Amino acid sequence: MMSTPFPEAAPGEVLLAGIAAGPGTAVGPARIIGGPDDFARFRPGDVLVCRTTSPAWTPLLATACAVVTETGGVSAHAAIVAREFGIPAVLAAPKAMITLTDGLLVRVDGTRGHVAVPNAGRI
Repeated sequence: MMSTPFPEAAPGEVLLAGIAAGPGTAVGPARIIGGPDDFARFRPGDVLVCRTTSPAWTPLLATACAVVTETGGVSAHAAIVAREFGIPAVLAAPKAMITLTDGLLVRVDGTRGHVAVPNAGRI
């Protein structure tokens, strides 16, 4: 769906850095969600990657293993809900929706504010 400027990303390579907004780490397939029309493509255990969230996005956050947004901070909706659900969150990660690709396996470190590739592969 989206191309990545990191086609040869090495295991452990940090692809994105942002605000550490929800502590912990998780590994899962990135799912680029542009808006409510894309909600049906989201599966439990996916990493939610989007521009921002609002209360309508809460059902996705409830089943996500982590969240990465292009905007926001520690008091943003995504950060607050991620902490309530105990999932890692990295916010204000510039160009997350075009840097990551659908299905790319990523490791989200919400303690350090990094998104990395755990291995070279897709699921």
